[in-house]
Amino acid sequence: MTHHTLKIVALAGGVGGAKLADGLARILPPDNLTIIVNTGDDFEHWGLKICPDLDTVCYTLAGLANPETGWGRAEETWQVFENMRQNGGADWFRIGDKDVATHLERTRRLKEGQPLSQVTRDFCRAWGIQPTVLPMTDQSVATIVDTVEQGELAFQEYFVHKRCEPTVKGFRFDGIEQAEPAPGVLQAIREADAVVFCPSNPWVSVDPILNITRIRTALAGKPVAAVSPIIGGKTVKGPAAKMFSELGIEPSALAVARHYGESISGFVLDAVDAHLADKIQELGIRPLVVNTLMKTTSDRQLLAQDVLHLIERVTA
Repeated sequence: MTHHTLKIVALAGGVGGAKLADGLARILPPDNLTIIVNTGDDFEHWGLKICPDLDTVCYTLAGLANPETGWGRAEETWQVFENMRQNGGADWFRIGDKDVATHLERTRRLKEGQPLSQVTRDFCRAWGIQPTVLPMTDQSVATIVDTVEQGELAFQEYFVHKRCEPTVKGFRFDGIEQAEPAPGVLQAIREADAVVFCPSNPWVSVDPILNITRIRTALAGKPVAAVSPIIGGKTVKGPAAKMFSELGIEPSALAVARHYGESISGFVLDAVDAHLADKIQELGIRPLVVNTLMKTTSDRQLLAQDVLHLIERVTA
């Protein structure tokens, strides 16, 4: 089976996840790729429904993302934000003018009773995105970070407002027991040849998706390849390494592989972590050592090729 005929489901959140999703989208036919996105960090701000991971993934796939940050829109302006600040509005979460339009229209449609999956589908069509992008659920799930200093914090409060400074001692996903997979999610997993866990934060980007019972059940027995978001003990973006440390686990690619454990059959780690490959092999997980840092568009594509080669090996 050449990897162009492979049907892939990718689980993604954040900038690293969005970049690999984009790499996969560049080499797979659109019908062969479904990206399921974390919605645990969705929240309300300025009365608007903000879906940070969904927007990062969609803006990236559409070629609209800010190339400097990886999130938000390219060539953004900040008129609304500056005027909100002047009016005494909350200014800890920066929303650009182009981005505001996304949140306004999403909020309007959700208030009309349209599900998030439908709104996302329409946005993808408007932005020329060809692969299928699905929120993990249409129900509300909130990632709550339990911290030593300040107790429980909503994810964006911890991540943006507090700049990930509080010490983490655990996580919970509010509403996860009631959350059903969004329409299309289970079918995509059933029809997939393999699943990719993108290099997203395991605790707060991938775990919320895996904690929806029917998604976890559907994934059992599927070949899964995960890509480490931790390179040389550090994360490219975001607080994953800090979270591992604070939870008493030395941050490393090996720690990520252990975190996923039996749910994965292959694991992609960076060349700087090549010395960990044998330990990953001992877990019964097939390692692949390549360059995982995605600085350019061609890096995204190369990493996607590598992931698909690994999948071919674990499914052979």
